[in-house]
Amino acid sequence: MRKTVVRERSKVILRNPILVEGLPGLGTVGKIAVQYLRRQMKAKRLAELYSPHFAYYVLVNKKGSVRLLRNEFHYWRNQQSENDLILLTGDTQAQTIEGQYEVASSILDYAESKGVKLVITLGGYKTEVKDTPRVVAASTNEQILKMALESGAISSPPGNPIVGISGLLLGLARFRNVDALCLLGETPGYIPDPMAAKNILDVITSLLKVEVDLEGLEREIDRSEQIMERMREIEKQRQLAVQRMQKAEEERVTYIS
Repeated sequence: MRKTVVRERSKVILRNPILVEGLPGLGTVGKIAVQYLRRQMKAKRLAELYSPHFAYYVLVNKKGSVRLLRNEFHYWRNQQSENDLILLTGDTQAQTIEGQYEVASSILDYAESKGVKLVITLGGYKTEVKDTPRVVAASTNEQILKMALESGAISSPPGNPIVGISGLLLGLARFRNVDALCLLGETPGYIPDPMAAKNILDVITSLLKVEVDLEGLEREIDRSEQIMERMREIEKQRQLAVQRMQKAEEERVTYIS
C-alpha cells in the first residue's frame, strides 16, 4: 500500500449527508462521542480508510485473526430531517505531517463523493477544567458558528491551534465547496474523558435536532470520576512521601553539621 485508500462496503444514496468526525486525540473525546453516536443510532458500515501513514502494526481479535489499523465510515438515515449522517471514527490518526494532509484530503474526497456539504469535527480542548467543562467552537461559516453558539458552545479564543485531523479538515474544507465546524470539549486530556464527550453530544444533538439517549455515557462518567479520584489520592500520597523524604534529608544534614 503506497497511498491512502477508501474501500466502500455499501453502495447507498444519502440525503444531504453531514460528516461527523471523531478520531483518537486529546482525552479520546472525539472518538468516545462518535462511537457512542454510532452505537445508539445503530449506524451501518459504509466504508473503511487504510493508510501507510498509520502506525506499522496490526490488531489481533479474540479469534486470533489480524487486521490493519483503519478508520471507519458508518451511515445513519435521519427520519426526522433532510440530513442523513456519516460517522467517522477509527483506530488512529496518521503519524506524520504529510500523512495527516493525505488522510484529511482522502476523507474530504470521499465525503464530497457522497454529497457532503458540512463536516463537523470533534475533539478535546486541553485546559484545567473548573466547574462544568465547556465546548469550544470554530467554523469556516459564520452562520454555522452562530448556530453552534446558540446550541451551547462558546467561541474559540483567537489564535487557538486546532491540531490533527480535526483542524486540517476545517482548513482544507475552505478550498472546497464544503462548510466545516469544529467542537472541542474542555478536558485535562491525560485519560479518556466521557464528560467532555457528553458535553459535545449535548451541543451536536441540539444543533442537528436529533434525539440521542446519553444515559450510557453517564455511567462512563461515573467510572471516569472514580479513576480520577484514585489518581488524586495516589498523587497526594506521592507528595506526602516526597515531603517526608525531604524532611528526613534536612534532619540528617542538620545532625551532621
